[in-house]
Amino acid sequence: MSAQYGTQAVDRAAELLVRVIESDRPRAFTALVAASGLPKSTTSRLLAALERQGLLQRDRDGAFRPGSVLMRYARHTGTGDLIALSQPVLERLGDKTGETVNLAVPSGGAVEQIAQVDGRYLLGVTNWVGLRVPLHCSALGKVFLAYGAAALPAGRLERNTARTITSRSVLEKELDGVRSNGFAVARDELEPGLIAVAAPVHDRGGAVVAALSVSGPSVRLTDDRIDEIATLLVAEAETLSSQLKSPTHKR
Repeated sequence: MSAQYGTQAVDRAAELLVRVIESDRPRAFTALVAASGLPKSTTSRLLAALERQGLLQRDRDGAFRPGSVLMRYARHTGTGDLIALSQPVLERLGDKTGETVNLAVPSGGAVEQIAQVDGRYLLGVTNWVGLRVPLHCSALGKVFLAYGAAALPAGRLERNTARTITSRSVLEKELDGVRSNGFAVARDELEPGLIAVAAPVHDRGGAVVAALSVSGPSVRLTDDRIDEIATLLVAEAETLSSQLKSPTHKR
């Protein structure tokens, strides 16, 4: 490969990346082909390279959006602000539920938890901050999948417990319910005896950029408590979303 060809390829890839980053919504492949004027084969090859490097990712409809690398960079430069903004919300949820509360973001085909308020009980307290968990068997991951903030990795879905959903069609029906209800629940799917409820956090453009969760053991998170916690979570997630949408919030 000549230096000139290599430079041209970099320029073309950078152009596609910029078009996706500067768009206020995910960009379809056909739209990127039309906007760039490149052949479909070239566009496909460059987008695939950007996707492999984590600079781009596809949503549930196959459209391109900024990838996990850019999301991590944004978090390092702006997530401190998100964490600080969410702290009162996390603490209120912790006070009201007594359970472990987490703030998470999608990261490289998984869920990364970036802030936590510990529950007041000994049973069920785990430090999840910095841990990455699968999308398909966690309440947080289901939120990201349902709202197009993340996409399932290719291949077989790993079975963590006897209740883990490994059928993509069954999972898609579950995600329909998440969108209808406004929250997700994972019962014994990540770990036996662990129940979690999660709700989406939206940015100014309406995209889901984070999620809040409350988790605890099944002996405490009964069906009645799940409904109660879901109501609290949705309300607090909407509060945090409103703060992110506020003109006074610096992105």
